[in-house]
Amino acid sequence: MSRPARRTAEWLVTLPSLAWLGVFFIVPAVLIIVTAFRPADLHGGVGAGWSTEALHALRDPAYLPIVWRTVWLSAASTAVCLALALPMAFQMARVGRGMRQFLLLLVVIPFLSNFLIRVFAWKSLLHPEGALTKLLVGLRVVPEDALLLNNAGAVLLVLIYTQLPFAILPLYAAAEKFDFGLMDAARDLGAGPWRAFSHVFIPGVRRGLISAAVMVFVSSLGQYVIPQLVGGASDEMLGSKIAQRVFADRNLPHASALAAGLMLAVLVPMLIVAAWQRFGKKEEEASAA
Repeated sequence: MSRPARRTAEWLVTLPSLAWLGVFFIVPAVLIIVTAFRPADLHGGVGAGWSTEALHALRDPAYLPIVWRTVWLSAASTAVCLALALPMAFQMARVGRGMRQFLLLLVVIPFLSNFLIRVFAWKSLLHPEGALTKLLVGLRVVPEDALLLNNAGAVLLVLIYTQLPFAILPLYAAAEKFDFGLMDAARDLGAGPWRAFSHVFIPGVRRGLISAAVMVFVSSLGQYVIPQLVGGASDEMLGSKIAQRVFADRNLPHASALAAGLMLAVLVPMLIVAAWQRFGKKEEEASAA
């Protein structure tokens, strides 16, 4: 097959995915940006004409702690998920086929239940009369008056629980293709277990690591159900503010301005990561040549 024919075939195969992205991502994104430049209607809709009032409202200093809280909770949940997912993916890729399928089943089991039900389950566990709180008090890990609910720690814990599978699955996909003979070679050359893991395995699954980090971080940035159910009044994230502007205030332009800002905050890191991966791929090809 000639090169032009191959490129045409690739475009034909890619066209359904591009159409899907265009309809369900690009069009809504454009509508959100356009709505951010419209005035709010007194009846909760979008008024006629154009206005930058919603954009000026983003300069409110009250948003700064919310943005900071959103970023640090998302970054912390990403770091913890990666720290837990790396050894899990390493072990899953090394066990036998039967055990591997069993471990994969354990990873995806949470997806078989509704997201809200899982968050409500954590709310019940962390409640002052919940089973987890009573267990920790009985073991004297926490004092009797400890509040495990309605704080940033509860939000972070549930974020880690909900996002962990999104870190394990791409890392496992990368670890499954990793040549573990390189680990044995490193051990033969005198590297200890930790040195072989950190200097051979982690660089070998770099792409999976980057994909997992992006998936967890991006998904955490837009969360609003978790802070609303297990967080306190001072634990709002940016997604909570967007939901408040839509449902409580019925100010769609303001909500669109917040959503557009969050979208840019998501897209910019993804574009940077994509450029980094492309640069790394070119370096690998150059070194191989």
